[in-house]
Amino acid sequence: MDVSEHVSAIRVEGARLADAARRLPLETLVPTCPGWTIRDLLRHIGGIHRWATMHVVEARTRPVDGFREAVDAWPTDADLVDWFTAGHARLVAALEQAPKDLKCWSFLEAPSPLAFWARRQAHETAIHRADAESPTNTITAYDAAFAKDGLDELLLAFMARSDGRLTSDPPRSLHAHATDTQGEWLVRIGPQTAEISAEHAAADCTISGAASDLYLLLWNRANADRVNVHGDASVLDLWRQSANIRWSD
Repeated sequence: MDVSEHVSAIRVEGARLADAARRLPLETLVPTCPGWTIRDLLRHIGGIHRWATMHVVEARTRPVDGFREAVDAWPTDADLVDWFTAGHARLVAALEQAPKDLKCWSFLEAPSPLAFWARRQAHETAIHRADAESPTNTITAYDAAFAKDGLDELLLAFMARSDGRLTSDPPRSLHAHATDTQGEWLVRIGPQTAEISAEHAAADCTISGAASDLYLLLWNRANADRVNVHGDASVLDLWRQSANIRWSD
């Protein structure tokens, strides 16, 4: 996917997130983010959007200091959804107007800083849209190409720098196979680190299904009910317990 496709995804997924949030009381618990309410979710993603926008607009070469720089104060509950949509719109505009040769800080491998921020915020927004929809037990499926791109980012970028969070002794392995697009990944989990590649190979546990369902499952937003699981399903338990993603290091 290119920058324009990722920016389009941010626009669409942010609008869906806001629509879902408007239909629920802010005190509603978010099943996919234990301990969070819709209020917490809107503050988080609204803060992240402002944080990302600062890097792009100001061409920051060092990371912005979290929400302390990006958010002056939380809005009132009555203004919270509008506050989110305003920050979302600024992010979209910033990415659309940014120069292709933008130089700024980023934290995952990408063709360029602009490509990094567009992709990262597309999937940040998309996965939190699923969170906003989760109280209704109806999560809108993702386009297969977009979900495959998100799995590439999660597995080949985020988890490639897992820093010992996902380990196993003795070693174990997980193979994921998207059935509606070309996408296969092998996760080799060793005593000190996890090695991940895009390939077909035998594994202790194999999961297969639509890319959208794999995307939600491996981002720990869904259980395995909608995918096929072969082999040692406890490998998935290890993933859920240990594959915790941090937005920066």
